[in-house]
Amino acid sequence: MLLLVFTVCWFYALDLRTLVPTDEGRYAEMAREMVASGDWITTRLNGIKYFEKPPLQTWMNALTFELFGMGEWQARFWTGLCGFFGVLLTYRAGRCVFNQRVGFLAALILGSSFLWAALGHINTLDMGLSGMMTLALCSLLIAQRDGADAGQRRNWMLACWTGMALAVLSKGLIGLVLPGAVLVIYSLLANDFGIWKRLHIGKGLLLFFAITAPWFVLVSIRNPEFPQFFFIHEHFQRFTSEVHHRTGRWYYFIPLLLLGIVPWLGVLLQSLVASWRTDWHSARSGTFKPKRLLLIWAGFIFIFFSVSGSKLPSYILPIFPALALLIASYWETAGRKHWILAAALMAATGAAGLFFVHRIVKIPDVPLEIPLYLAYEPWLTAAALAALVGGIGAFFPAQRGRGELAAVILAISGFAGGQILMLGHEPFGNYASGRPLVAAINAEATPATTLYAVGRLDHSLLFYLRRTMVMVENPDELEFGLKQQPELWLPTREAFIQQWVTGPKAVAVTSLKVFADLQRRGVPMRIIARDGRRVVIASDIKP
Repeated sequence: MLLLVFTVCWFYALDLRTLVPTDEGRYAEMAREMVASGDWITTRLNGIKYFEKPPLQTWMNALTFELFGMGEWQARFWTGLCGFFGVLLTYRAGRCVFNQRVGFLAALILGSSFLWAALGHINTLDMGLSGMMTLALCSLLIAQRDGADAGQRRNWMLACWTGMALAVLSKGLIGLVLPGAVLVIYSLLANDFGIWKRLHIGKGLLLFFAITAPWFVLVSIRNPEFPQFFFIHEHFQRFTSEVHHRTGRWYYFIPLLLLGIVPWLGVLLQSLVASWRTDWHSARSGTFKPKRLLLIWAGFIFIFFSVSGSKLPSYILPIFPALALLIASYWETAGRKHWILAAALMAATGAAGLFFVHRIVKIPDVPLEIPLYLAYEPWLTAAALAALVGGIGAFFPAQRGRGELAAVILAISGFAGGQILMLGHEPFGNYASGRPLVAAINAEATPATTLYAVGRLDHSLLFYLRRTMVMVENPDELEFGLKQQPELWLPTREAFIQQWVTGPKAVAVTSLKVFADLQRRGVPMRIIARDGRRVVIASDIKP
């Protein structure tokens, strides 16, 4: 029954929100352009070559569009499927490696962890990567477990190699580098060098390259500039420098981890310490040690991204299945006081949310955005109440020694609270996307009308308009592609003004700052729509 309700809620929620910029709009638009162009090799954004990431998610989104049409749930379906698939895989690994109860608890924990459940409903690459890395991790655990026969070990190891290959096609070489580094560290620290004989490396590498090589070869043949940009700029320079301006302190991911693991924060540290002690001191040399592997997986990936020059909140998502398995194996034998602590911390989180929720109206700097924050306040209140009630509800079975029931209550309240927060954010997402401007733009512009994006490119707006725009002045993240195709944009505002004044009727979406500058310059224009972030103008001036 839990699985049925969870499945319905998980997939139904994919269609309840506007695609939020930039990631959701970007990857939906890339898939739309792939369908429109019929080119499934060279990925493009706004008609410009875009080689920052491999194509798996764009392929899957494009396939979903081909099958079911274009819309919000279709754009999020692959992401949602990967998140859901990760929960099922974690259950299977917990059941096979530990026992059925651990598998059940691990699925509860992962499916209700705030960051996993939230990013499972956002069209971004990191859940696709995490789903494939979860396939690699869980398959490795099942293949190497005690009692696995030769056929099971071979089949699950091939599934592991498949997971790594699909992870590479999801987001690049980290799909292979991270699992490979974890395995090296594990074999050293666990004194388990025999695992290298059980990896089916020959068959695995053949399968890995059969999956990954065709696209890399084809895209490189069609675009000779691809290898240097993708392998050097997007991997080496991204990790070792601040070239993408996504920096953060060494502790950047610590608060994100603490928030992301809610409602299981009360047992996170204890589960890590307990797993370290039990699997570090009790296991014999040369035997497979699943908890040690899980600890190294979570720890190494967390440290890897912490020292990277590029940081985004979603980067640590692949560690959550490992944490779920460790917490589940600890929860099973933790005892009442630890269950009570988890419940109490969940209730305290809800109480803190209720205390601070009224202060949300002090956040916005733009007066037009104040109603959005006021509209979000009831949703924040409801989410805080879900946490408070869930924590209190879990406290009583925890006190009576019913840990599994306490876990179910925490999972339900945590998942419900997280989804409430996501649904309440819809007015913000709709506003940020520019979608309310689409009707006015479509009423003004014909298919032959040139659309300009002056000073900013709204990725979600591209998707909802179902057409590309001529970029002006700001190359956004398409700088590399524009160097290859300079004819597709106008690098200066002066060049735009000249075309605007002398050319046929056109429509432009500008930032408030750019609009004010155009007014100061006396550029002829007519406002057709605006919001708190952008102004839409037309070039023809009617008497």
